[in-house]
Amino acid sequence: MSESETPQSQAGNGVIPFPAPAKPATVTFDRRELSELLNLYGRMVAAGEWRDYAIDFLKDQAQFSVYRRSSEVPLYRIVKDPALAKRQGAYSVVAATGLVLKRGTELSRVLRVLDKKLSVVG
Repeated sequence: MSESETPQSQAGNGVIPFPAPAKPATVTFDRRELSELLNLYGRMVAAGEWRDYAIDFLKDQAQFSVYRRSSEVPLYRIVKDPALAKRQGAYSVVAATGLVLKRGTELSRVLRVLDKKLSVVG
């Protein structure tokens, strides 16, 4: 390439194609979802049920894992998988054994499976 030639003149008509919008590299929880998850986590910590959590943002799903102790496997995993949004719902609660406890399109409804009902102690 000589000094008088520019990279645009070599492209033919001088038009540089605009790249197509890229899909997000990872799936994440938005602010509202994180607020719901952390509110539930706070209630369960106050009740003495949970002690630790982890958040994983993967390429195809996001996971919020809760632990009784940090050295154990997670008690529950709250999973957001957008690929399942049209079929079964993007959100699911998975137990430590791998059993899917609840699946749905609304996070608040899915999280209800983890809320313990209050009972009167006599």
